[in-house]
Amino acid sequence: MRDLTRLPDLELALIQTTLAWQDPAANRAHFQALLQQAKGADLVVLPEMFSTGFSMDSAALAEPEDGPTSQWLLEQAQELQAVVTGSLIIQAADGSYRNRLLWARPDGSLVHYDKRHLFRMAGEHKHYRAGEQQVVLDVKGWQVRPLICYDLRFPVWSRDSQATDLLLYTANWPAARRNHWNRLLPARAIENLCYVAAVNRIGEDGNGYAYSGDSQVLDFQGEPLLMPQGADGVFRTTLKAAELAAYRQRFPAYMDADDFILSGLA
Repeated sequence: MRDLTRLPDLELALIQTTLAWQDPAANRAHFQALLQQAKGADLVVLPEMFSTGFSMDSAALAEPEDGPTSQWLLEQAQELQAVVTGSLIIQAADGSYRNRLLWARPDGSLVHYDKRHLFRMAGEHKHYRAGEQQVVLDVKGWQVRPLICYDLRFPVWSRDSQATDLLLYTANWPAARRNHWNRLLPARAIENLCYVAAVNRIGEDGNGYAYSGDSQVLDFQGEPLLMPQGADGVFRTTLKAAELAAYRQRFPAYMDADDFILSGLA
């Protein structure tokens, strides 16, 4: 295991709010105002498809890889001197449509994670291409693994107890299944011996689906550090590297984890 005791603490800011349906310019303006409250954070997290809402109209709404929302994210990261992340609809260089999480760094670099598990009950698999690779990203030495919404239901894809310090889920998770969300997130924290942060939206989308929020940050034992429930706004907390290191030393369940290989990946 890595020596976490030398890492600084990590300041998180989660933005839980409503989304304008299929209106990227309106959503960028809305989030830009909220982002002023995130100053001083190291990592700022927006919901899944934050520029449009959870839409299957990929052909009409997709932006190119260097499109206006990608550029806007980079501008916000540079302004805040923080990583700013969230997913949006992207047309990749190969022409496919992706539910893509963009990870904008303050140094002007941009990396991404494509949603692996597409929500077939909404037909997402018919309008988007699934991602093929896990991604682990560094923030101040912390190893952060971003995932998107439906990925939460698949523990094998989330599993990685020896490298991940923070599992990060960005979502449009409907209120009708909020009990699943609130039970699965602590499970991911406990089984991976890591922090979990999850950002969901609130309000109602253009299809009439309601969202209850329930964004949260959990420690490595699944205990809540931040739970704004259905509130609208920017919510902040601090992750303690020393506490994570001490718990892993005290309860090293990762040493007994099963080895496995993920198949069907690029």
